[in-house]
This record gives sequence, structure tokens and C-alpha cells, in this order.
Amino acid sequence: MTVEHPDYTPLVNAALARLGLDAKTRLLAGQDLWSLPALPEIGLESLVMSDGPVGVRGVAWSADDPSLALPSPTALAATWDPELARQAGRVLAQEAHRKGVHVLLAPTVNLHRSPLGGRHFESYSEDPLLTARIGTGYVTGVQESGVAATAKHFVANDAETERFTVDNRVSQRALRELYLAPFEEIIAAAHPWALMSAYNGVNGSTMSEHRDLQVGVLREEWGYDGVVVSDWLAARDTLAAIEGGLDVAMPGPLTVFGPALAAAVRDGRVAEETVDTAVRHVLLLTARLGLLDGAAPVVPEDGRPAPLDGRAVAREIAARSVVLLRNQNRILPLDPAALRSVALIGRAARDARFLGGGSATVYPTRVVSPLEGLREALPDDVALTYATGADPDDQLAVATEGFTLRAVLRDAHGTVLAEQPLTLGRIRWMDSALPGGVDYDALESVEIIGTFTPRDSGTHHFGTGGTGSYRLTVNGTVVYDGADRDGGDPMEVLTGRPVPRGTIDLEAARTVEVSLLHRKPKVSYGPIRGVTFGLSHRDPERDDDQLIEDAVAAASTAGTAIVVVATTERVESEGFDRSDLRLPGRQDELVARVAAANPRTVVVVNAGAPVEMPWREDVAAVLLTWFPGQEGGAALADVLLGLSEPGGRLPTTWPARLEDAPVSRVTPEGGVLPYDEGIFIGYRAWQNHSAAPAYPFGHGLGYTDWTYETIKAHRDTDHTVSVRIEVRNTGARTGREVVQVYLAPAGTHQGIERPERWLAGFASVTAAPGGSAVAEITLPQRGFQIWDDTTASWTTVPGRYTVHAGHGLDTLPLATTVDVTA
Repeated sequence: MTVEHPDYTPLVNAALARLGLDAKTRLLAGQDLWSLPALPEIGLESLVMSDGPVGVRGVAWSADDPSLALPSPTALAATWDPELARQAGRVLAQEAHRKGVHVLLAPTVNLHRSPLGGRHFESYSEDPLLTARIGTGYVTGVQESGVAATAKHFVANDAETERFTVDNRVSQRALRELYLAPFEEIIAAAHPWALMSAYNGVNGSTMSEHRDLQVGVLREEWGYDGVVVSDWLAARDTLAAIEGGLDVAMPGPLTVFGPALAAAVRDGRVAEETVDTAVRHVLLLTARLGLLDGAAPVVPEDGRPAPLDGRAVAREIAARSVVLLRNQNRILPLDPAALRSVALIGRAARDARFLGGGSATVYPTRVVSPLEGLREALPDDVALTYATGADPDDQLAVATEGFTLRAVLRDAHGTVLAEQPLTLGRIRWMDSALPGGVDYDALESVEIIGTFTPRDSGTHHFGTGGTGSYRLTVNGTVVYDGADRDGGDPMEVLTGRPVPRGTIDLEAARTVEVSLLHRKPKVSYGPIRGVTFGLSHRDPERDDDQLIEDAVAAASTAGTAIVVVATTERVESEGFDRSDLRLPGRQDELVARVAAANPRTVVVVNAGAPVEMPWREDVAAVLLTWFPGQEGGAALADVLLGLSEPGGRLPTTWPARLEDAPVSRVTPEGGVLPYDEGIFIGYRAWQNHSAAPAYPFGHGLGYTDWTYETIKAHRDTDHTVSVRIEVRNTGARTGREVVQVYLAPAGTHQGIERPERWLAGFASVTAAPGGSAVAEITLPQRGFQIWDDTTASWTTVPGRYTVHAGHGLDTLPLATTVDVTA
């Protein structure tokens, strides 16, 4: 699955020889937030990076520069389909080319160590093998399309609490077998051209300075030749970073590299040869991308894969990722011909929660909500009613619906420098990319101005997002006039969480003028300078008791009730971890009340990570849709009505209650977070745990039935094991089955501590009703190995192993044995 690389060594060496020290060190430092500088003296173009992993934001972070929004990484992993991940990579590479982006800062291949991880939705799985296989497909798709992928965050960036300073203490065995394993396999199988070092420390050294891991393991042991770029603002020490194997310090222009690194070379603290090594890595990347004079790109434009329909891929991933957790009496799929009425309930059914918060945020041109998806899909003679039920979010949101806005930029004299229409009430501009080419230093104020047409009468809530001094006026009334504190975490500065400022009574359908004047709009955090703030709004509050009563009334008279429950951006986002796993607001009560009123209640869980579901045994069906991307509503309708099968399988274990989880701690003490659980995270820990999860790793139902008929396994000459499993579709529909293979020691294996069983391979098969299919799965040698701390090497554990095969960790009907020698 790797792309063949030309030998760029002579060209890179020739270019390096023509560079002076200042040019070399400048190339290792961002020239701004997202790019490296051009060096005309060697014919080098500027290299542009952009965040992922669900979309390509580009150098702007604005709804005025829309992006395709794919489902969350947890959704992609739930497909258990590396080839579909490859298509996701290809689609995002197309987006990158469209936006002039050369390096996509994705995928995130950290593990789900704790269900409380705030960025859980942005990683794939609790299992290193599944993570590696999905990540390999994604990287391959991106790079075979001529864009560099960036595996991140190297390594053990598994939580957000104190993420800039935390020192994660991880045993060498756990580090190798769990946290490094996805990076190792992705590098071997897909050869990513870039890798991002993490904010956190590991065993005493911050990762951007971790020579043992970034040089000893990554370069010398694994043979990695790509670029290592810091996470944004993670590089803090010039000498420690360059000696520790960091190649590029982002963002710029004020970084620990650049002039600071040149000075360190001149006064003898750093050898120029060390700088040259990093420069070679950067020049090699630019050559692979065709940005260096004389270098033909690895993938020329006419060698890229055929274009894909981005919306179609987004819809397919969303549908394929849906995990059917429960389906009593086969209520699903719904039969459109038999339906007479449907009650759709939940705020997220109307206002789609399609992605997680933080740096992964992108703004698509359109988002299909569940309400829109069902309206489009249901026959005209099916009555579809909607009720909010219970609002999961009592916070303000960015001003969108009903608002027509523009931004006005002024200097100190009040002279208008530029104007720009806004598609929503949020501004994020970097200092070098202001509208109309406005000079950042000349900018004194920015005003968001326009009109608002309410859809409801009552008391409307308005607020601001971001830091600084504001004057907020609605319908001629000054709602707020004051200043706010500076932010802490840069994500707080960049995202600008909404802060309530005041209320005003408005009439439905009566248009009023609104204005938010930001008198000190310029913000900075380290080298990051720009303008980031927003206008926020919330409709009049309605009594939750009445909202729930209205939903129950709608459900009681409908043939089927569908309740969409969700987390919010205040629950799942970059920058903070979760405090619990409960659904926000009174959504649990809503589900219970609706289920009591209608036995045909289907619950759609719209969350990127595990949530508690105390009502799960009391409803007819439960569907998990993750954060489904911009086409999520259409995909949900496809699954509900049987046009697509919910073929997803859980990529991580879902606890019934947080207190049941064997590993949950994310808060350091004294700056240290011990990974005391060692190799036992996820299902590896649950196997030896007193409590049972709500739904185990690998779980997921479908719309048909499968019988596992035969299994055969034999050792190959190259230390791998080949497994052949035959399955039969015994149901009434064509379906797709994810055949999962687990290994378990069949004896004591020299008393070595190991999980009860672990995922060793998987494959997907499809068959028509009554038809059979064969899954051929190769188990790599690594599946039979452990990391031996004594010898500091991988060691095959000889003996007999049981090879289990089945539908999921809790359903493994077939087994055979295989003998392995050292």
C-alpha cells in the first residue's frame, strides 16, 4: 500500500550545500501559523500545512472558506474497514489540493486509554492493531494522492488535562505494545512523510525534546526519514528540541528555531551538522511534494487517483459507521410502506451535532440534520412531527440562523479599512490574512454588524466569544459594554467559548439590527497573532418540563418515536477532559419518558465517545452514530429505512457507568500522570475486571444473521499464521460481516503476564441470504510477541495459542489452536 519514492538524496544534498546558516534555521521555523518559508535561492516554494482529520480547514479558520466535513475518527474506526479509510484519505487530499495545502496534520493515532479523554472522538480506538490498520489506510489514501499525512501525536497524548506540561509515566512494555505500536505499524506500512510530536512528556522528557524516542526509536530503530514537526507551541527549548530530534518548530515567526537556533550554532552550543540533519528531512519532504526546484513529486498531478465524490464518501462512512447496539423484535429497519407516523425528538435532531470541538473544527457548505434527512427520505404519506424534548445545552452558540452579518474593520480614526460578509457570527483571522489585505498594525477595531430575524418571540440571550473589550447592541439597546479577561489555553483564545452578556425581548419574524463592536480585537498567544472573537445567541428559554411533556405527547400518538440524544461542544472538545459520562441536560429523563409512552422507541446516540445509557434496556433499539459529519442526517435515514446496513462495530468498550471503567484517571498529581495499569487498557483491562461493560469491544448488530461454520489455521514459513474462516448469511438480507480474530494463550506461557485475549486480525465479508463467504486473515508475528524489558527487544513467546474467531469479543463461536516456536 506504499507509494514508491524516487531517490532525492543528490538533489537534497545539492540544495543544502547552497544554503547559509540563517536560511537553514529559517526553514526549520514556521513563517506564520501554517507555513514554512520559501527559499528562492534554491527554488523552494513555501510549504503549507492544515489541520484535519475530518476536513481540510486550509490557512483560514472561517465559514467563509468552507470545507468538506467527514465523520469523526471514532466513526471511521467503527467501520473496521481500512479501504474505506483509504477513500477518506483520498477525499481529504482532494480538498487539500483545492485549498493549496501540502501537509495534512492528521491522522490522530493516540489510544482511548480513558473514556474521559476530551479528544477521544479524534482518535480511532482503544486497540493498537485496529488503530494502526485504519491509520494505515488513511495515510495511504492521503499520500497516494500527493499530499503529506502527519501521524500524531507522538506519543501518549491520550488526555487533555494539563496537556502542555503533564509527564506521563509509562512502562517500557506498555509504551511498546500499546502506545508506540500504531505509529510503528503505520510507518512500516504507509510511510507517512510527517509526524507530529506531542505536547506532553513521557517518563521525564517533554516529547518535542525526547531524543530516546524521536531519534533512538523513530529514526535509528524504525528507519523513519520523514519530518518531525512540533505540536503548535510545544517547542520550548532551542538546544533540547534540536538535539532531541525535532525538525520543525511551529508556529512562527517567533519560535525556538530560526534566529535563536542560528545563534546557538554560532556560539558553539549546537553543531551545524545537527541543523543540517533536520534541514535534510524538510528538504526531502518538499522534494516529495514537488516544491523543490528540479524535484519531480512522488505523485504527479496526472498520477493521482480518480476524483471521488466527497459528499458520497462522507455519507457512506457515516452509514457504515453506525453501530446497532440493540434491536428488540427487529424493529429496525423501519418499513416505509407500513409507517404511518413518526415522532422525531431531540435538539440534535434539528440542530445537527456533526463534529467535535477544537482544532478539528471545519465549516461545511451544508449539514444534513436527522430532521432533514428523514423529511427527504420518508414517503409523503408518513406524518413526521418534531419536538425538542429537552435541550442538552443551556449555553449560547455562535450566531447563525436568522442572522445576516458582515465584518467592518477600522483604524484608530474610525476609517473603514475593509468589509467582509460573514456566514456566521465568528471571526478567526491571522495577522497576515486580514480581509482586504489590511495591515494588522493599523487595525484598531472590528465590528460584527447586521440584522437578526427571530423565529420565536420572547427573551433572547446574547453574548460574546473571545477576549477583549466589547460593546454589544441589539435593536438599539446596549446589551453589554465592558472588557473580558485574557484566555489561558490557546484553544480558549482561538475558539472563544461564548459568554452570556445580556438579554432582550424580541418578537418572532420582526427583524432587528445587531452590532458587536470589538474595540481591542488583536490577540496573541506566544507567536500567534490575530483576531478571534464572535457574536453568540440563544433562543428564548422554554420550560424543560413542558418540552418533555410535548415530546411525550408526540411520541404517544406516533407509530414510531425516534429520540436523538447528544453531547455538546462543552462536553467533547480539545482543550479539556470530561468530568463524567452522563448525557448533558435532562436527556436521560426524556428517553425514559418517551420509551414509557411508546414501546417502539428508537434512540440515536450522537456522541463521539462513550456515554452512560441507563435506559438502554427499556427502549426498542439503540443506534450509535458518533459525530457523523455533514451528511449524517441522510446516512441515518438510509440506515433507519434499511437502504444501508448498520455495519459498524465498537472500536472501544462502552461502560455502563463511569465508576465501572477499569481505567479512567486523566488528572495528574504534581504534574505526573502514572499509567499504573501497564498493558491493561480497554478490553484488555475489562477481561480481568469485576464489572461488565454495557457493550464490549467489537460489538455491533446488523440486519441479518451469520453462522460461523469452519476455522483453519496454519503457520507460514515467515513466522506469520494464516487463518481461514467460513461464514454463512443465514438471514433474509444481504449483509456485511466483520470477522474478528483474537489470540489467547492456551497455557501458562512461562508465567508471562498477558491479556486473556487480544485482537490479532480482522476482515470484512459480504454475502447474500443463504450464501457463504470466506475470510482469509494473516496474523503477524507481532501478535505472538511481547516487549522484553530485560533484553530491550521484541520476543516471541513460544507455546500453544488458541485462535478465536467470531462476530465480536463477546461472540467467538469458532476456535482452533496453533503452536508457535521462538
